[in-house]
Amino acid sequence: MGKSSDKHEGEASDVTVKTDEVLHDKTELIKHRDDEKPNELSNSGKILTSLAAGGIAGGIAKSVIAPLDRSKIFFQTNETRNYRFRYAIRWLKHGYRTEGLLSLWRGNTATLARIVPYSAINFMSFEQYKKLLKVEQAGTPGYHRFVAGSLAGSTGQLLTYPLDRARAVMAVTPGKQYRNLAVVFCNIFKEEGFIGLYRGLTPTLLGVIPYAGTSFWTYETLKAYAVRRKGGDATHPMLPSPLERLGAGAVAGLIGQTASYPLDIVRRRMQTGLQLGKGNKYRTVRGTLLTVYRNEGIYRGWYKGLSMNLIKGPIAVSIAYTVNDYVRLALHWFFGHQER
Repeated sequence: MGKSSDKHEGEASDVTVKTDEVLHDKTELIKHRDDEKPNELSNSGKILTSLAAGGIAGGIAKSVIAPLDRSKIFFQTNETRNYRFRYAIRWLKHGYRTEGLLSLWRGNTATLARIVPYSAINFMSFEQYKKLLKVEQAGTPGYHRFVAGSLAGSTGQLLTYPLDRARAVMAVTPGKQYRNLAVVFCNIFKEEGFIGLYRGLTPTLLGVIPYAGTSFWTYETLKAYAVRRKGGDATHPMLPSPLERLGAGAVAGLIGQTASYPLDIVRRRMQTGLQLGKGNKYRTVRGTLLTVYRNEGIYRGWYKGLSMNLIKGPIAVSIAYTVNDYVRLALHWFFGHQER
């Protein structure tokens, strides 16, 4: 009996020791895994990485489509020339033959000076508004994503609009007239006063609300659908794939551009009216819409250059959104590990 009792006590002791060893090993494994995870970035860190990613994304996207953009602005602001896509290509060829290849990117410096801060603020604001509106929490209505996008676009435009006005002026005037942004700003201030820097702001804001809201909502919704279709986790950095992100961005750009296009015409006419000798013909949103409609009609006026936008818009948006995603993920990974 004594030996049997000692035997059972010994076996129980061995089981206890083994159990303790297993628990210890599991604890060490969990601790090791936790040590491998990067620390969560602070909100200020997220803001800085979003600003950097957005600025890089916007600069790359706009540089790719700059010649198409310049051609579109030329026809948008010209009352007498009917727009055809082949005419736009012919105009670009003429510019290349007469002024050289770099002439196709004239005004792109002003574009980058505007688009880099605008895109940085736009993407950063969207992330912050998503957090404020609790977009990614379960049970939050889907339209909150649209509201976050509209607010982000409006914030970016309000803070960078004078650069947009300068860029439009440079795009429609001869190269020798305005050699840099400083000359454009001085000339506008001298002829129109400080308020002239914000000429065309109203249609810009009216246009950016449906454009930015629709674009962000469409892109984020399609990304979420692609992740669910694969049964993955929305936080996984490799989901969705690059092609799926590009596709979602293209659809977002197509819908967003079409939804707000007539206001883009109004914006360009108001921005460049004085420089093109139209005086105060384009002073208000309503007046500009009516003038364009009476003189040029709906398709040839309000939607002049839309076919160009249906090409360049999806290209630019798909590049911008996809590059922003991957640069932001890379920066989060890098700085998350650096903060360990």
